[in-house]
Amino acid sequence: MRTIIVLNPKGGCGKSTIATNVAAYFSMKGKKVTLADCDPQGSSHDWLSIRADKYSAINGIVVENERLKVPRNTEVLIIDTPAALEDKRLRKYLRKAQSLIMPVVASPIDIRAAERFLDELFSFKGSINNKIKIATIANRVREDTLIAAKLEHYLYNIKLPNGKKLPFMTMLRSSQNYINASERGLSIFELPPSKTYYDREQWAPLLRWLNSKRSIPG
Repeated sequence: MRTIIVLNPKGGCGKSTIATNVAAYFSMKGKKVTLADCDPQGSSHDWLSIRADKYSAINGIVVENERLKVPRNTEVLIIDTPAALEDKRLRKYLRKAQSLIMPVVASPIDIRAAERFLDELFSFKGSINNKIKIATIANRVREDTLIAAKLEHYLYNIKLPNGKKLPFMTMLRSSQNYINASERGLSIFELPPSKTYYDREQWAPLLRWLNSKRSIPG
């Protein structure tokens, strides 16, 4: 089972938007997808509840007492995580994942929070049984701003403990298309291509990574 976790303990970074769009993408490719909503706010669960039956099917589970009851036929599991994860819970979720997507918003507070979280993550990554593959994305970016450029520079230059660069995949703009899709239980990939061409182009590097061996532990 392919397992992808969307994680950043800083609230407001758009984890649910990323999780729902990734889930819809794999579902549209014919995969049996389960979307696990671990956030008490239930944003991913709410998104699924308004998704019409005519669109590709996605199983939804709400995690209670930190237990993931995943349907046996699941081919791709997407885990949407809450803010302010404690170490014990964080380790538990990470042990189940192969790939981690970390969205970061372009603000000084979010960049500092990302620095602290990555330090924490690297400090115990070696104790996790399955070596997880990590990639960052800049999310909800207002293009051509100084803070967006600062975030891009920061994410591009992060290094793993072994000295290699942490993969920085893409910058996703702040777009009304994401709001329009979310209001209907849809993804950016289910809106008319003529209206979402630029957004789809921004997603392309992340999707290539998720579909490659680079995102799966060796």
